[in-house]
Amino acid sequence: MFWPILACYACWIAPSMGWWFPFTGPTGMKAASPLGERIDDLFYMILYITTVTFVGTQVALGYVLFKGAAATDEGNTEKAWYSHGSHNLEVIWTIVPACVLLFIALYQMDVWAQFRIKDSFPSETKRGAIAEVTARQFEWRIRYPGLGPDGKPLPLMPKPQPTDLYTVNDLHVTVGTPVMIILETQDVQHSFFLPELRIKQDAVPGLDIPVWFEASKSGEYTLLCAELCGWGHYKMKARMVAETEDKYLEFLQSLTKSQNYDGVPETPAAEAPVATTAAE
Repeated sequence: MFWPILACYACWIAPSMGWWFPFTGPTGMKAASPLGERIDDLFYMILYITTVTFVGTQVALGYVLFKGAAATDEGNTEKAWYSHGSHNLEVIWTIVPACVLLFIALYQMDVWAQFRIKDSFPSETKRGAIAEVTARQFEWRIRYPGLGPDGKPLPLMPKPQPTDLYTVNDLHVTVGTPVMIILETQDVQHSFFLPELRIKQDAVPGLDIPVWFEASKSGEYTLLCAELCGWGHYKMKARMVAETEDKYLEFLQSLTKSQNYDGVPETPAAEAPVATTAAE
């Protein structure tokens, strides 16, 4: 009984020890997105089903073993009975798992469609992607649209534009709003993974894949590559920053200023030399 008791104890203390869903990030163990919470619900439902199934089969196995051992005690002169099997039992333990799997498949279709099918994306994402994320060996290169004359972000075009802004391993989004990115990869297959938000999508060469998510709380989250993509795989740890719209615009403005800086310090108007004419 030692190992079953140890397994039960380990499951009992797992959440408090951090052996569960990721504990890092502003929301701790709880999923940091509404979609992530639904994915967690599916995970726990499957965990409960498999736990009940595992415990039930082990109890049945123990019962059969103990009963069989008792039947072989000394002094038992009853002749052994052999059976090829039970057709009824075989039908039952085929139909029941099939029904359970069918239930899980139908139950998760809504969540799967919401995450994977573009027509089911939230209406906020219909305005277009806020950034293009390109996985390279071994980094995340992020392209943002530039700012227009009104100070608002321009639409993200399929092809790079002169006004586009770039960062590496630093993705910024607005908090509390569904946002969409376009995921690409330049060389090998990578996997875009936001563990705290429960978002994971493979980046496949030649494909532009729309991915949407919503951060429910401001803060800094981990952005990883979940595909073993080569010797520099460990270098692809990046961050995703969820912030208010004002902070997001400040970030784009700062990025615009840094990328347009030509190396010549600005001279205050009061200190600027005054032009003189030849007559003077």
